[in-house]
Amino acid sequence: MNKVILSGNLTKDVDVRATQNGKSVAKVGIAVNQGYGDKQTTDFFNLVAWDKTADLMSKYLHKGSKILVEGRLKNNNYEDNKGVKHYAVDVIVETVEFMDSKGSTKKESADSYDDDMPF
Repeated sequence: MNKVILSGNLTKDVDVRATQNGKSVAKVGIAVNQGYGDKQTTDFFNLVAWDKTADLMSKYLHKGSKILVEGRLKNNNYEDNKGVKHYAVDVIVETVEFMDSKGSTKKESADSYDDDMPF
């Protein structure tokens, strides 16, 4: 099983682009704190979201937004034109909860949308 759940703050504004096939893809970083006081550390992860999830993240989230994401890990290894190997792990977002709104959260999932929704 490949499952990851992270809660943290976005490190920058969401960057959304369209693929050659017209699918939306969003990329953004998340900072996840653990511990407290002098023992607090922060880990940084790359998030990748697709389609309507990407569009909604781009529309409603910005640098500093607090979110909770569920997804899976994907190796993104490649060799550049100089022959140098690069290794990265991305979190492919399957579900995102917007945690900034007071008193409630909004949960968005790539497969929970209806085109008739007013947003």
